[in-house]
Amino acid sequence: MLAKARQFFAEKNIMEVDCPALTKGSPIDQHIDVMSLSFPGGEKRHLYTSPEYGMKRLLADGIGDIYQICHVFRLGESGHLHNPEFTMVEWYQNGIPFSQIIEETLCFIKLFLGDLPHQIFSYRDLLKKYFELDYLRATCSELLAACEKYDLPKASDMESWDKDTLLQYMVSFYIEPKLGINEFTVINYFPASQAALSKTLTIGEEPVAERFEIYYQGIELCNGFHELTDAKEQEKRFVRQNELRKSIGKEELPIDTFFLQALGKGLPDCCGVAVGFDRLMLLKHKKATIQEVIPFSWEIA
Repeated sequence: MLAKARQFFAEKNIMEVDCPALTKGSPIDQHIDVMSLSFPGGEKRHLYTSPEYGMKRLLADGIGDIYQICHVFRLGESGHLHNPEFTMVEWYQNGIPFSQIIEETLCFIKLFLGDLPHQIFSYRDLLKKYFELDYLRATCSELLAACEKYDLPKASDMESWDKDTLLQYMVSFYIEPKLGINEFTVINYFPASQAALSKTLTIGEEPVAERFEIYYQGIELCNGFHELTDAKEQEKRFVRQNELRKSIGKEELPIDTFFLQALGKGLPDCCGVAVGFDRLMLLKHKKATIQEVIPFSWEIA
């Protein structure tokens, strides 16, 4: 299966790269925690949750289209679909439209899961379909009422959640299990507030992120972007994510200044995507847990 993945990229003339897993700066996301190591002399380095920052530094140096197959690390992520160490396939292509990276990703996934049809929904349309509400206009009170109406499990502190947290909760617990049952389901054009590392634009009255995810059998397989190239905007987003982390009692993480310098130098217009390879294997081999397709899961590694 790994050979088949590499052949996919070889046929497209996409170069394999190998970025350092331990870095001075850290990936920063409100909901993703990082494994860190301390070295003699007080130096601290962080295991990457994705090779994205290093790969984008190479893109800014003009390397061209690239991919990486590597182990990535996320603290505390354990469960039937999660292992703290797992395999990610990530790639970037220069000068292609957002719609094409979605098609490229579907082609990659079909190598392992078969030539199934697919449907594409915008995030906004998906909320209308399953909750009969327009998230753009809905208040937090209306979202809480929708959670109650559709019998979602109630968290003790959910009345204090912001709008994005409520939306992510609704999608994760109610919509995701229903997606891609007999086909692939693509969600695109997420709310601009959930842009992470993607460009944003306005469609009609709606500010959106050029971001997509693909689901099969209720399982998220990938996360892709039309990549943000604005260093100042990216730094603002990092600061905001650290503020959100601090607000929920998590430690602030060091900003990767090398990455920001690369963006400042000039990242080419590109699209990228990260695919969870172990989840592809789980579905291909019709297993119930990710641990069944990892040679040595976290408990016995």
